[in-house]
Amino acid sequence: MRFLAITLIVHAPDPVSGALKPTAARFREVLDNALLAEELGFDGFGVGERHEWPFLSSSPPVVLSHIAALTSRIRLFTAVTTLSLLDPVRAYEDYATLDHLSGGRLELIIGKGNGTAQRELFHVTPEDQWDRNAESYDVFRRLWREGRVTADTRFRPALKDAQAWPRPLQQPIRVWHGSATSKESVDLAARYGDPLFSANVTHPVEPYAELVRHYRERWVHHGHDPAGIAVGAGTAGLYVAPSSQEAVAAYRAVFEGQLAFQKRLGLEPVFPTLEDFVARSSALVGSPQQVVDKVHRYHERFGHTVLHVHADAGGLSRDRHRRSLELFQSEVAPVLRRAIPDPPFAWGPAPSSPEPAQR
Repeated sequence: MRFLAITLIVHAPDPVSGALKPTAARFREVLDNALLAEELGFDGFGVGERHEWPFLSSSPPVVLSHIAALTSRIRLFTAVTTLSLLDPVRAYEDYATLDHLSGGRLELIIGKGNGTAQRELFHVTPEDQWDRNAESYDVFRRLWREGRVTADTRFRPALKDAQAWPRPLQQPIRVWHGSATSKESVDLAARYGDPLFSANVTHPVEPYAELVRHYRERWVHHGHDPAGIAVGAGTAGLYVAPSSQEAVAAYRAVFEGQLAFQKRLGLEPVFPTLEDFVARSSALVGSPQQVVDKVHRYHERFGHTVLHVHADAGGLSRDRHRRSLELFQSEVAPVLRRAIPDPPFAWGPAPSSPEPAQR
């Protein structure tokens, strides 16, 4: 099994202290967390993309480029790239450039994106968002693989014998499809034979497990070898401590602060108490053995071979957050690495693409 630390770069008051970091300090914290993830041995670091309050993650290529310059080993993920909002040619140029700057450490997780405000910002409607996502991915995918592309597109000017530069370092780049609530994302992933990443954050396991099951069915329907399936899954929170009592006690203030923030946003909590959150959500809050056991329970439903945890402290003190990640890497990750296989592909750069002649 492989492990990612991810951030959506939420810029909201600390759920415990109520303090709001300056924007520059919040970005510095993201960079520090990426360096910590590499230091502790995580396999990947992911940056989300949102174009609305309270997020600062509107430009993942810029943030990941900075992280690429500071790190040397860890793979760099988007979580997710909202292709329904983006021009696929421009997205290709940004990520092909980042692919070179990172030495071929880039992987994408794509999705249509969530949030009314960001959809309205880009003049995208609920009715066309899935079609935009599918069209943009088809164009993006072809640009990554082909020297010249002709495409009759609905949502951007048509392409005729178009070239885009630079040509990418990896050929092809690995693209995961983020899955949260709809079958459209898993259908698109299965059609292309791409890996799936379940959000697995907001609700109990059942709806996510159903989407993963549907993905596996559609994968076979499209004629792909079942042995090539790869699934990743997220987690709703993380705090590992020597005992369950210590973990729950330390996490209570974090949960209560997050609950209060949800209520201020007018959201109805799915998990109204910390005990319910620990029991029924994907949050990994407990002793190392409890965390191992919970990941195994989810693995029985998903068959996932990649897991993401939160890179941000999220209300924990920085020392507590670091100790939790250290305990996860020293006592949880090694057990899961031995028990659960890696994805069915090499964890490293894809082969470099040949450089076509320029003209």
